[in-house]
Amino acid sequence: MKNKPKKLLRVAVLFGGKSAEHEVSIVSAGNIIKSLDKSKYSVTPIKISKNGQFSFDKIKKFDVVFPVLHGPFGEDGSMQGLLKLAGVPFVGPSVLGSALGMDKDIMKRLFRDAGMPIGKYIAVRAGEKINFNKIKKELGLPMFIKPANMGSSVGISKVKNEKEFSVAIKEAFKYDTKLVIEANIVGREIECAVLGNEHPMASVLGEIIPSDEFYSYDAKYVSDTKTVTDVKLDSKLKKKIQEMAIKVFQTLECEGMGRVDFFLKKNGQVLVNEINTIPGFTSISMYPKLWEASGISQPKLLDRLIELAIARFNREKKLKTSVK
Repeated sequence: MKNKPKKLLRVAVLFGGKSAEHEVSIVSAGNIIKSLDKSKYSVTPIKISKNGQFSFDKIKKFDVVFPVLHGPFGEDGSMQGLLKLAGVPFVGPSVLGSALGMDKDIMKRLFRDAGMPIGKYIAVRAGEKINFNKIKKELGLPMFIKPANMGSSVGISKVKNEKEFSVAIKEAFKYDTKLVIEANIVGREIECAVLGNEHPMASVLGEIIPSDEFYSYDAKYVSDTKTVTDVKLDSKLKKKIQEMAIKVFQTLECEGMGRVDFFLKKNGQVLVNEINTIPGFTSISMYPKLWEASGISQPKLLDRLIELAIARFNREKKLKTSVK
């Protein structure tokens, strides 16, 4: 009697989306699809157009969905809420963790409340009077202006004077109705990948050495930026940063995956910058590279992320939805 063929897990990879990070998402998805073990998974790519259109009615037929949607309408809790309503397991943080990880203002408030050190910043909204001299007095020059809800360094400017400030404000408001204005921090850019649900673990540390003045979109995806994995630091400092990465992950109610970014100042002070809840999976992306340096290959990493998605779904399925 012939053995029955092994049933493959049906995985949908969602990518593209209604975001300025549409193109980056396509590259990330291509690498994920290539790396998924075809002896375990039946993989279906689902591209979301730039105006947000895709075939949602078929989503329920999949065993798990892997959203590879960077930025708004994919990483901010919108898609996670939709998938949760559809009753399908999905990779990465759920609605709350995704939303908190997307809004740089709310994220920083929670870091501060949890006693984690952050850089000085101010949040401003469209329609408010934004006074350059007042902000300069508080934050100094240069300063960084960023859309509050955007990733991949889209819409970010480094500002050295009032003229640049006005241009940068207009540019950032093209992408969001709320901005964060941050004081310049001189220090090394250190990154740590986190993996897990209730008991997350931290990877070895990586370092970004930008080719530009800062880690801009071009520096990230176009120019010759150098990335280092398994950075050699004092063991106590390394452990401290890894513990902080896990604390960031748990403070923001994240699950599955996240890449936490830090600044390491010359005096040894570590400042938390932000988390990315759907980190890039391009050939130069730090999240998979950090896990590879930690001994977990990309196919094994994807296996683990899918396992975590299904485990969370099964855990939540046991919760009561009625008082009867």
